[in-house]
Amino acid sequence: VFSSSSRAIMGPGSAIHVFIFALLISISGKFAGAEISSEVGINYGRLGNDLPSPSKSVELIKSLKAKRVKIYDANPDILKSLKNTDIQVSIMVPNALIPNMSTSQHFSDQWVETNVVPYYPDVKIRYLLVGNEILTNPDTGTWFNLVPAMRRIKISLTRRNFRKIKVGTPSAINVLESSSPPSNGTFRSDVSGPVIKPMLQFLNRTKSFFFIDFYPFFAWSENAPNISLDYALSNAQNVTYTDPGTNLTYTNLFDQMFDAVVFAMKRLGYPGIRVFIAETGWPNGGDFEQFGANTYNSATYNRNVVKKLTTIPAIGTPARPGVAIPAFIFSLYNENQKPGPGTERHFGLYYPNGTEVFEIDLSGKTPLSGYKKPLPLPTNNEPYKGKLWCVVAKEANRSAVKDALAWACSQGNKTCDEIQPGKECYKPVSLFRHASYAFSSYWAEFKKIGGVCSFNGLATTTFKDPSFGQCKFPSVTL
Repeated sequence: VFSSSSRAIMGPGSAIHVFIFALLISISGKFAGAEISSEVGINYGRLGNDLPSPSKSVELIKSLKAKRVKIYDANPDILKSLKNTDIQVSIMVPNALIPNMSTSQHFSDQWVETNVVPYYPDVKIRYLLVGNEILTNPDTGTWFNLVPAMRRIKISLTRRNFRKIKVGTPSAINVLESSSPPSNGTFRSDVSGPVIKPMLQFLNRTKSFFFIDFYPFFAWSENAPNISLDYALSNAQNVTYTDPGTNLTYTNLFDQMFDAVVFAMKRLGYPGIRVFIAETGWPNGGDFEQFGANTYNSATYNRNVVKKLTTIPAIGTPARPGVAIPAFIFSLYNENQKPGPGTERHFGLYYPNGTEVFEIDLSGKTPLSGYKKPLPLPTNNEPYKGKLWCVVAKEANRSAVKDALAWACSQGNKTCDEIQPGKECYKPVSLFRHASYAFSSYWAEFKKIGGVCSFNGLATTTFKDPSFGQCKFPSVTL
């Protein structure tokens, strides 16, 4: 089952099916003839209006002992702040530039001249990632420009003799259409031949990585009756899953997801391409209906993954034993302007004020027993049952709320009838009160066909009934 979120994935008995092949690899930490560093990095996103400066952010990255950072554009202030640090940097080419880059070598060359040349090698740029999860959403003409754009950018780097910089592109786990059991997996039929196969050919020729984003949280939460929470958190002591097609035994969901990608590539004839985890993490909070999203689980998952990935010699996975896995944890901050469900705004290791959500050492040198601050015990590991309302979030931007109110009311089905003059919910006249009614009304009406309580981060769910007097707010019952 693929989630509506690009962070969807699979698990034992779940429906994200993936293809697995047992490859016998010596426990050497090497693969495809090149050394792979298992150092863990951090994704530094900036979809927030309250985040620290780039220089302060780089100091926080250092305090995490992160050895890598991935940024979602070529922001000059961030790149300047990363000069003369020992942090390896991945820069992303924005999605919107891909069509031009795919057809114009001059455009690609100029992008490198502007966004790489001024900083390299003082900034340890190691990866240029072309776009972000391009294959997740319906094609708007970009899918088939993706690999040509990757080729152009590689040519631009070669012309500058920047041979240490690899080119790739991150894909969401829903680039796979089948994964259960893992040995049955395949890439989606709409992209497998026309996009993925030439991409793998390019990655193989240039000795680059297949970058993949995956989140066990979404697989578990969508299939909780069939997947152990501890298994999803890489915390299980006696829970295993054996693939009937390969007899490979798994002790955690992370390994299943990783091997799914390995064997999907094998099916297309590319068994040796290295895999780089471009994003993984667990939300530290979310909406009421998003059970399991809490600080305790977030700390547990991230600490366990870091421990696994930084162990020397490398542990690997059942299909690639002993192979080091490079990765980026998502993300540096809780970002309050990310659209989508509440979890999207709660993946950070830091709050926007610069305080840590929980202790973590991305170098892996701190043992699990070495974290001293107690974690708040989880209170939402079971699905919420009851009524919920969708209301304006605290500190929401007034102008943005006004636009969101207009949008909600434009969706029809009498969504905003009760806040019209003379109706029960019109007075007292208040933008936020009217918007909360509209948000709740919209969610109650459209949830069954995919509507969410989000409004680009302006809304949140509550179990407190906001109704007053004769004004009754519509609700959703879980």
